[in-house]
Amino acid sequence: MLEETFPWEGLVVSNDSVTVRVPLGATDGQLVYQIYAHLHLMVAMGRQEEWLPEAPDATGYELERAIVTRTADAWILGRTVFDTHPFGPLDELAYSKYQGFIDAFIFTARPDDFAVARAEWARANPGEAERYREWFLEAFNREPPGLRTN
Repeated sequence: MLEETFPWEGLVVSNDSVTVRVPLGATDGQLVYQIYAHLHLMVAMGRQEEWLPEAPDATGYELERAIVTRTADAWILGRTVFDTHPFGPLDELAYSKYQGFIDAFIFTARPDDFAVARAEWARANPGEAERYREWFLEAFNREPPGLRTN
């Protein structure tokens, strides 16, 4: 079984370079992990408006949401057009996005990140986290990332 990590796990941006940990065996997902890392590098280099025109001034959670959305779109493109092999973490991310659960996915998978945005989202969307959890269990037959026990 492939290690199931997400692009944000192991991401390191430093000056004009970036590294991202790609799970061994996830060769089809490598480019998508690199896209995620590249977008973070472009933000660090002051080129956010050029590479994320839909979020030219976004910061914090809104910026990360824009980058994760692009990552999900890149994976869907690969799966539908280029016949890339399934890979759990990216399939879960992309399917969650296209079912309208991108916020729930990010806030659940990354419970220690974006605390203020997560609290605001939870107040504005009561019951949405549980609705997402139930949908995820039905769709993938396991708990969502962030709620899984090893």
